[in-house]
Amino acid sequence: MVEGTPQVQRRSSLLWLAWASLLCGLWTVSAAAQELSPRSFWPAPVGTKVLVFGYSRSSGDVLMDPSIPLYGVDSKINTGVLGYLQTFDLLGRTANVVVEAPYSWGTTKGLVEDTPGRRDFAGFNDPSIGLTVNLVGAPTLTPTDFQALRANPRPLLGASLKIVPPWGHYDKKRLINVGANRWAMKAELGSVIPLQRRWLLELEAGAWFFGDDPDFIQGRREQEPIWAAEAHLVHRFRPGFWASLEFNYFTGGQQTVGGEELVDLQSNSRIGGTFVVPFRGVYTVKIGYSTGARTRFGNDFDQYLVTLQMLLR
Repeated sequence: MVEGTPQVQRRSSLLWLAWASLLCGLWTVSAAAQELSPRSFWPAPVGTKVLVFGYSRSSGDVLMDPSIPLYGVDSKINTGVLGYLQTFDLLGRTANVVVEAPYSWGTTKGLVEDTPGRRDFAGFNDPSIGLTVNLVGAPTLTPTDFQALRANPRPLLGASLKIVPPWGHYDKKRLINVGANRWAMKAELGSVIPLQRRWLLELEAGAWFFGDDPDFIQGRREQEPIWAAEAHLVHRFRPGFWASLEFNYFTGGQQTVGGEELVDLQSNSRIGGTFVVPFRGVYTVKIGYSTGARTRFGNDFDQYLVTLQMLLR
């Protein structure tokens, strides 16, 4: 078939509409269970490829690694990220893989056992790689199949696994680092429930699991799992143009440092919103904001983020 024929143009249009409707929160900046990620389990056609450039700014009681035993925190953290997503067929189901490479710079002030401290930092964060697979409702999709799903949404159920290796910048002589110097993994289940044709309710539940940091300045650092849940109310205005309100809750994460158990059990929640607009057929801009709603330990901060996502032909 010759490029530029009506059939090819129609297929290209369907592919763009499918991708624009995806825009699945490919990047969220907050560490561990702090993240809010709408549309993470919304599928896309096989072969979709997306490149992401993002920036966020967080200010308040926030750390690059929220498990660091630092109190009275006042941070200003900037993060840029380069990310890539590709969908594929996995045993007849829709699946995608996401790779993210963030870089952060900023300033953190706080108390370490009543001693004031400050750290100006810059460096590469730990990268991440994630796999999401649909379990119910979205077998392998062509662009035409996706348009049918979008026109008549049905309940979806998916699972994801995210791995964060300890490859970021880490100085074992410092308390505050950009990298965490330990492996982390998040396992999650997520569902999409159509309320009406333009309204979707998305629910997610999962847990973060952490390896040990044997080089932590105060002694070997161990951490219990963090259990997390999210809810997103999504309104679709037109293909690729949508907005959402989100809420999360996470608990757990108590640490042991140098054999001493800390009093740092997390029981926190955040609220936020996301607004997404496509333009020029291959680009989409996402703007997001979130803030602490309930804080028992840390996490009382404001975060703004903007991402530019580009469909690769």
